[in-house]
Amino acid sequence: MLALRYAGLLALTLWVGGLVVLGAIGAPAIFAVLAARHVAGDRVIAGAIFGEILGRFHLLAYACGVVLLGSLVARGVMGPRPIMFAVRLAIAFVMLIATAYSGLIVSANIARVQAEIGAAAPSSLAPEDPRRVAFGRLHALSTGLAVVPVLGGLFLLFRELKD
Repeated sequence: MLALRYAGLLALTLWVGGLVVLGAIGAPAIFAVLAARHVAGDRVIAGAIFGEILGRFHLLAYACGVVLLGSLVARGVMGPRPIMFAVRLAIAFVMLIATAYSGLIVSANIARVQAEIGAAAPSSLAPEDPRRVAFGRLHALSTGLAVVPVLGGLFLLFRELKD
């Protein structure tokens, strides 16, 4: 039982911690360094780098979600069930769905819009340009979806620590 709990906690901390590091440190650092060095096309390059990192992170997040759900289900079957078992399971499932939607659907749509834009940064387009509007909407959706596993994960960590 301890091994299952450990596996779930490890997956949860990698997932939540990774999202926080990427959003609070990784993306701002990449954009800032390229801008400070006056790299031509800095926003396009920074976006491409961060997009690649995020795509690879999504794979880790999917694995973490499966491990988390698997460990919760196994703990529930083997007993005793964790306190608020159904709530925990539902939160973990919603976290994984939000991550999968972001990684598979939203990321693909962002790539499509970027391909339509070409070599220019979306921010270089006129504010009313439909491609810039679409990119902004998708970027905001991606960011919002990343908040779901962070908040859900923080709740699950709290519950685990409380047990």
